[in-house]
Amino acid sequence: MSTEFEPVIGLEIHVQLQTRTKMFCGCALSFGDEPNTLTCPVCLGHPGTLPTLNAQAVHFGLMIALAFECEVAPRSIFHRKNYFYPDLPKGYQISQYDLPLATSGRLAVPGGPSVRIHRAHLEEDAAKLIHQGESGRIHGAGSSIVDFNRGGTPLVEIVTEPDLRSAADARDFLQLLRTTLKQIGVSDVNMEEGSLRCDANVSVREVGEQGFRTKTELKNMNSFRFLERGIEAEIERQIEIWSSGGTVQQETLHFDPVSGSLTALRSKEEVHDYRYFPEPDLVPLVPTEQMLDAARAALPELPAARLGRYEREYGLGSDTAAVLVGWAELGSFFEESLGAVSGNGVDAGALARWTTGELVARLREQGLDDPRESQLSPRALAELVLMVQSRELSQSAAKEVLTELTQSGGEPGAIVEAKGLKPIADSGELEGIVERAIEQNPAAVEQIRNGKVQAAGAIVGAVMKETKGRADGAEVNRLIRQKLGIG
Repeated sequence: MSTEFEPVIGLEIHVQLQTRTKMFCGCALSFGDEPNTLTCPVCLGHPGTLPTLNAQAVHFGLMIALAFECEVAPRSIFHRKNYFYPDLPKGYQISQYDLPLATSGRLAVPGGPSVRIHRAHLEEDAAKLIHQGESGRIHGAGSSIVDFNRGGTPLVEIVTEPDLRSAADARDFLQLLRTTLKQIGVSDVNMEEGSLRCDANVSVREVGEQGFRTKTELKNMNSFRFLERGIEAEIERQIEIWSSGGTVQQETLHFDPVSGSLTALRSKEEVHDYRYFPEPDLVPLVPTEQMLDAARAALPELPAARLGRYEREYGLGSDTAAVLVGWAELGSFFEESLGAVSGNGVDAGALARWTTGELVARLREQGLDDPRESQLSPRALAELVLMVQSRELSQSAAKEVLTELTQSGGEPGAIVEAKGLKPIADSGELEGIVERAIEQNPAAVEQIRNGKVQAAGAIVGAVMKETKGRADGAEVNRLIRQKLGIG
């Protein structure tokens, strides 16, 4: 990236709320149903119908506002955002404009930027356009059809200030925001299904420049990787334009993750293009203290606070803690495992490393998102780590036991007995096995004596194979060094 320019990035995040019904009518919310079956005259915009505000959506909106330290407005109102598009049956969207639900929040990425939240407001989602063509997008499509099932879905739109300075920072911020929303239970934040959609406003300016230059908008980034790649591509494009003496045009762009290309969709609208005016069929929204208290009481421990607690109370490294916080089910399983053997001396750091390392590997092999979907119990994991910690079981044998536990369940001790995985207790027996492995690997011995200590892996591997993983790796390495007379 050019050192003469710096990116200026702000995000607009649309969050579908996990309510039972739509924002202004009683139609059920469901993904994947037969098109146009979850509709009524209200969400289809028939003349004479009146909207009724969803109380659960307001509750979730307040939870989001409090989770991101926003100032909740004592009075907010709904507006009609007027524009024509086939997925908007009324010809306008009911949203909030100059008096939104919440303003002036923040979300700090641990080890990264602290991003200000400009506003968070309630609105309804549009219907879903399905473009007929190979790409599934409007460009190159022969026709488009509309599924109105999604129309009227409750949304909270979260708009950040332009505080992000790199595509990687934007990705990390969105990941933390998504984790927070999922853990407070207001949305399933499934990006593939459109429950979380992100637009990025991107501009660049010379390093040290205080003002803002023309921005463009990247629409509907539906994965963290696409968001990062799309922003990177747009930053490069704008730098090239400014560097060659050109001018960036304010427009909306589509990023194609397959080709890596950017395509202009339309010129970027200004606020006045939408002809906002107050929604005459809805009264102002005035949150009461009881409503705010209920929202506060519904909030669990937030991810940023949990990460700090893991580092402070358990002494976990930031990377390990971040994995446990970012994968909520994994973090809960870790804490339950720790509590299951409370007072037995299990090392929290070792348990966390087994959880984020070996356990995660097995969950991915089985295609599982939650450790509780496997056959492993929290207590069994903790007991397994205790056995390794007390040298009752070797690391390699423990890995074999963990595989059995995740696939079939059971108790670690019983599996160790059944498989004959107890460590070799006779030091003389292990010594003899090490001596044979040294004799059978003369090439490795020569390399070790020439300073290539990593060649000892071949000898260690031979010992582990003969002992079926029952040997302690550290003891094997000590014996090899002793037999070869090296430090």
